[in-house]
Amino acid sequence: MALVDTKKMFQMAYKNGYAVGAFNVNNMEITQGIISAIAEEKAPLILQISRGAREYASMSYLRAIIDVAVEENPDIPIAMHLDHGDNFETCKQCVDDGFTSVMIDGSHHSFEENIKVTKQVVEYAHAHNVVVEAELGQLGGIEEDVVGVDDVAAHLTDPNQAVEFIERTGVDSLAVAIGTSHGAYKFKTEPKLAFDVIEKIQKLMPGFPLVMHGSSSVLKEFKDLINKYGGKMPDAMGVPEEAITRAAKMAICKVNIDTDLRMALTAKIRQVFAEKPGEFDPRKYLGPAREAIKAMVKHKLHVLNCAGRAAECL
Repeated sequence: MALVDTKKMFQMAYKNGYAVGAFNVNNMEITQGIISAIAEEKAPLILQISRGAREYASMSYLRAIIDVAVEENPDIPIAMHLDHGDNFETCKQCVDDGFTSVMIDGSHHSFEENIKVTKQVVEYAHAHNVVVEAELGQLGGIEEDVVGVDDVAAHLTDPNQAVEFIERTGVDSLAVAIGTSHGAYKFKTEPKLAFDVIEKIQKLMPGFPLVMHGSSSVLKEFKDLINKYGGKMPDAMGVPEEAITRAAKMAICKVNIDTDLRMALTAKIRQVFAEKPGEFDPRKYLGPAREAIKAMVKHKLHVLNCAGRAAECL
């Protein structure tokens, strides 16, 4: 089947208490690892492409890889999503390039300016049957070109503003700031997420899908492997998986995961190089890295409770 948008996915996720995993892709091995896990677990999938990924791999190569994944898995609904589009022109280009979902991130603007640019993207995207995600409130941390705030608790999404924002822009989903943070170095202590923000928006806008960014868990097994084999990742905590599961049973219908993919890939490559210092065949270190990504994604699908949900999202 062809690429799909996220409308049906989010309807079913909201109704049945799960979230769809949105995984960032940068090359063939990462994509293959994700797809292998998805195919075995029969889960719906959102493949995200950031500006950094487009600059690194070229959109034509990434699109070709995704097209193969779609063709080889006709029973899996797959959406192609722009992650953190920072202006109208970027979102327009991705709509024109065949994305089925785009994110306009105007969270760094004033409330009124965020509404203005989001509405502009919505009008263009909807005219081309593409859905739009926006963001209100600000996260912490750093992810590629996205630099968050230092005090995440002071920049949470205001539920009443969220209602006004959704109604004035016509956006299809909203990324909310509930205390999460981008990147690998998120928190020194376990974060306490603002579930009350989700609950209030859910009460005010029943049925409307929310999105959770900065949701990697910075898994200890990969951090330990990286440090064991020459890395220097300081102690840091990600979002507890039980918190992600709880949010997925509420109004959170999409959960973004990027850092955990990078850590799985890096940990296995470091391990191979340390144990086999003479290895120079990319297949011998990228292969194990791909398998590590597959195993990690399979695990995440159960954290999100979306394993086995592919058929209902078609």
